[in-house]
Amino acid sequence: MKLTIFAATGGIGRHLLDQALAAGHDVTAVVRNPAKVSADVHTVTGDLATASVDDLTPALAGADAVLSGLGPRSRADAGITALGTQKIIRAMKAADVRRIVVVSAAPVGTFPSPGRPHPPKHDPGDGFWMRHLLSPMISVILRKHYQDLAMMEDSLRDSGLEWTVVRPPQLVDRPLTGDYRTAFDQNLFGGTKISRADVAHLMLAALDRPGTIGRVLGVAY
Repeated sequence: MKLTIFAATGGIGRHLLDQALAAGHDVTAVVRNPAKVSADVHTVTGDLATASVDDLTPALAGADAVLSGLGPRSRADAGITALGTQKIIRAMKAADVRRIVVVSAAPVGTFPSPGRPHPPKHDPGDGFWMRHLLSPMISVILRKHYQDLAMMEDSLRDSGLEWTVVRPPQLVDRPLTGDYRTAFDQNLFGGTKISRADVAHLMLAALDRPGTIGRVLGVAY
């Protein structure tokens, strides 16, 4: 499969790149700093904060699917995910590419956005402590981050593309296991952590699962 991976040197993106190459896919990596790409792969320089759609479209030529590990690296980057994903969507349409899998975050399902102004108050997969203590506290601390991700998801729902959103809980740096739980449109009860490597594994696996198109996937150990 011919894949274009955005943010291919980020926490999840580098695992997407390594796993996609190991699986024999033909990969184009879109990154801000090509010097950080250690693999022997076609690389396109693209800062999604400043790049135009015309800048990004050539990276999608002939692609079967897009994978995006895009996300803010700090609070100062809040807003980059929605903005960058909107550019990716427009570039995909220009290049006639339909399939995209992106990473979001577990709390986003209960976070209001212009497209979902009245989301459920609680995620059905969250237990008592997550609902009443941890989620409210995290949402206050990372409000701008989740607003950004919620708006990204809005853009995908409205895009007409074949999208899948993966919502992990806390990300950790652990080796790939391939042993994790998933659920459609909700979080996993008791699932508080997942490795970046396993999130990448699920994102790649979703490409071969038509049933994930137009769906949100919760994932956790």
